[in-house]
Amino acid sequence: MTDVSHPEVPIRVALVDDQQLVRAGFRMVLESQPDIDVVAEASDGAAAVAELVRVHADVVLMDVQMPRVDGIAATRMLLAEPDAPKVVVLTTFDNDEYVVQAIAAGASGFLLKDAPPEDLLDAVRTVYRGDAIMAPRATRRLLRHISPMLGASAHPPAAQVDVPADLTPRELEVLVAMAHGLTNGEIAQRFVLSEATVKTHVGRVLAKTGSRDRVQAVLFAFRSGLVRLDELLGAGE
Repeated sequence: MTDVSHPEVPIRVALVDDQQLVRAGFRMVLESQPDIDVVAEASDGAAAVAELVRVHADVVLMDVQMPRVDGIAATRMLLAEPDAPKVVVLTTFDNDEYVVQAIAAGASGFLLKDAPPEDLLDAVRTVYRGDAIMAPRATRRLLRHISPMLGASAHPPAAQVDVPADLTPRELEVLVAMAHGLTNGEIAQRFVLSEATVKTHVGRVLAKTGSRDRVQAVLFAFRSGLVRLDELLGAGE
């Protein structure tokens, strides 16, 4: 049976890792799927940036620790380009600092290298759709860590960005719920909506806030003052 959730045009993926065997293993898993094509490989961040100027990719799987230019710096450079790909940072360490640096650089999330193959495939498809690769409950922890990088505090003196005037009241509610770490299912339950309707609202929120994905929308809510760090600290994990 055909999975209608998969795009008709294959997702174009680039692999960036200094270990050839790691890239070969990821390629084998990814190319076993009809909806995914591996279109580029690179062994360090500098080579990745050069290659991805030449070859377009939808999603980049980016190692953190590499020679010359590491994955965080390469992510920052890639996402400064027009029509930038989505980036999932790969790491062998479940380390808050790596997560914070990756998200601050603009990545759509992170994945441990020893994650099961199905998690790798799900990560590619999820970021391609514009969602984020993070456990929703990790949002509070992320904002606690990343707030100094945003120049924010528990009580920011003023919003750093303006809330778009065309965001509807419902879209504002959905954005705030996203910032508090609610999944689409939980948002649907809270506002008595179908999950399909919530997905539509999330898509409009992303478009109107100029966010590449859910993580960036959460950071927008934080910068705009829609969500305060003290609220999140009081909400628990």
